[in-house]
Amino acid sequence: MARDIGFLLFPAFQILDFTGPVAVFEAPPGERELLPYRLRFLSAEGGLIASSSGVAVMTERFGEPAFDTLVVVGGVATLAAMESAPVLEFVRAAAARSRRVASICSGAGILAAAGLLDDRRATTHWGFAAHLQRRYPRVRVDAERIFIQDGPIWTSAGVSAGIDLSLALIEEDLGLEVSRAKARALVVYHRRPGGQSQFSTLLELAPPSDRIRQALTFAREHLHEPLKVERLAEVACLSPRQFARAFLAETGQTPAKAIERLRAEAARVRLETGSESIEQVAGAVGFSDPERMRRAFVRLFGQPPQALRRSARAAEVGR
Repeated sequence: MARDIGFLLFPAFQILDFTGPVAVFEAPPGERELLPYRLRFLSAEGGLIASSSGVAVMTERFGEPAFDTLVVVGGVATLAAMESAPVLEFVRAAAARSRRVASICSGAGILAAAGLLDDRRATTHWGFAAHLQRRYPRVRVDAERIFIQDGPIWTSAGVSAGIDLSLALIEEDLGLEVSRAKARALVVYHRRPGGQSQFSTLLELAPPSDRIRQALTFAREHLHEPLKVERLAEVACLSPRQFARAFLAETGQTPAKAIERLRAEAARVRLETGSESIEQVAGAVGFSDPERMRRAFVRLFGQPPQALRRSARAAEVGR
């Protein structure tokens, strides 16, 4: 029996938030038994709904709100959709009668406006996360994650993360092998773990001054060595107190937190691509012991090192 996957669209939605998941759920001709989904495209008005790029999709008007899964996309007009009474009423009704609800990118804002994210963990596009948190303080926004499941509610980061979320939904429904096969058919990675960061630490911090950038670059190249504030301050040609203040002002983080994240990112790459032991990796990137690295991984990636290594190896076997 086909499972209905409803996609909620609104004027000026983001086309990739829609087409990425659709490509994951749609079955090739003659293979409907492998992916038993029926896709339905919905809007408050019905008819052709234009995306922000101008590409339009034919939709059916809101009606019976019962689905296996409702997927709410994002886009430049998300804020307007968050104020739409018909949209919010439909989302609430669908959440009450559907097995699960998911959002792509800023579509999390619509779920939050409908009250579905209260007291739940959720993610969204990093550029929308601060707004979402300010407007809905009961939502536990985690902008670090690619996607998050909290009970029957799934949320994902921007654009391509919707593909990762959709593959995870298929894996939950039909198993790992079906999800892998779909990823291979789409020529995409199977699949980035939900705990993966949306962006690298160096890109995120992006300090404006050359001195702080130089200290960060030095740190990345010397992770295996002790990196106390005094040493980084010397590289930046500042006193330790000046450096600590400037670093926090320019990056929003303390030097210690930033170094921990750089070490965790470097360790993750070594774990997922190499054969070193956990202990060897911890030492190579400057963690004083494996337990300290484990705590950093759980805090930053949502999983311990062993789990991330197993996921990476399973994905490699499936390619």
